[in-house]
Amino acid sequence: MSKAKRIAHVASALTILSVSMLHAQQTPLPAPTGATPPARPPRIVRPGVHTPGVSHPMDELKKTAVFPVEGSPDWSVITRDAVWVSSARANHVVQLLPATNTVGLIVDVARPCSGLTEGFGSIWAPSCGTHELDRLDPATGKIVASIPADAANSEGGIATGAGSVWFVVKPSKLLRIDPRSNTVAATIDLPEGTENPTFADGFVWVSSFGQNQLIKVDPETNTVVATIPIGPKPRFITAGEGSVWTLNQGDGTISRVDTKTGKLVATIECGIPGGGGDLSYADGFVWAAMFDFPLTKVDAKTNKVVGQWAGPGGDGMRAGGGSVWLSNLRLASVWRIPPQQD
Repeated sequence: MSKAKRIAHVASALTILSVSMLHAQQTPLPAPTGATPPARPPRIVRPGVHTPGVSHPMDELKKTAVFPVEGSPDWSVITRDAVWVSSARANHVVQLLPATNTVGLIVDVARPCSGLTEGFGSIWAPSCGTHELDRLDPATGKIVASIPADAANSEGGIATGAGSVWFVVKPSKLLRIDPRSNTVAATIDLPEGTENPTFADGFVWVSSFGQNQLIKVDPETNTVVATIPIGPKPRFITAGEGSVWTLNQGDGTISRVDTKTGKLVATIECGIPGGGGDLSYADGFVWAAMFDFPLTKVDAKTNKVVGQWAGPGGDGMRAGGGSVWLSNLRLASVWRIPPQQD
């Protein structure tokens, strides 16, 4: 082989090698056999609000008590003399006693989920473990009844009103439960993805995550009487000041709907999108909870955010009885917080 041919042969081989290496870089390697852990979802960036004098770090938040709650404290309900908090990871519902700032009864409930409510002398706790609705005696902590009810969503909710308990089960059916007999008195079909009820001004209102709507149900006829467009992916819901309010997971806003007119009257920018969270009304203010921004305070008179605290903590929350009760799911604690933080 001549010298010129040898040079051409070497150059051709190098070209083939380069193309092969480039192809190897561009072609993904085959996935390894066997089970692989799922990829971690990207962290949601929550911008919050940036109004001067409104944004605060969590270490500036005043607390009057800290309650240790094993597992993953989340949903809560306030009664006349206690606060009840569920913890799915520990399979129980815990009673907190505001008079002494101590932990009271602990009730075994399999994977409590989809909210807590109080009414008819009982605490009502959905169980995603047994697919039932457990009725608890608050004096003894005993489960006095279990009603078949498979929660439509673990982030759903439960409410009382019009002499009934209202709970949404799969697939988006609103159960009306008679507390006298602990049986289902009516079943109402809802649009897909409609799961979180509250009761206000004589009607049941249910936020529809799947339809971007607020659904109005008349308990006199057990029928849907209105559908109201609101913010994207509305989940958590509360009532107060003649309005129903929803926390919209799609964009982190709060929608306000007038219960008399059924009209959307305000969309409040809070900067807290994403999964999880909670919403509660008390004494002229709406409070929202979310990871990274555990508390956001909205003035119901002005529809403006007047306080927001950023940092670790949060997810579940209730306001009432002169305090805000913040469930810190990842910190295994519940904070009792005075609503005035001046």
